[in-house]
Amino acid sequence: MAEHETVASDKGIGLATLFTLLAAGATVAMFVEPGSELAAWGFAGAVTAGVLAVAAVHLFWK
Repeated sequence: MAEHETVASDKGIGLATLFTLLAAGATVAMFVEPGSELAAWGFAGAVTAGVLAVAAVHLFWK
C-alpha cells in the first residue's frame, strides 16, 4: 500500500501568511475613507496581495 506524504514548506506558509496579512491591512484603507482614491488603492492592494497569497500556496506549499 502506497503512502501519501504531504510536505509543507516554511517558505510557502510564511509567504501565504504575509500576503494574507497585507491583504487584510489593505482592506482597512477601504473602510477608512470609502469612496476615495485611497479606497481604490486599498482595493487594488488587497486584490494583488490575495492573488500573491494564493500563488504562494500553489507554488511552495506542496
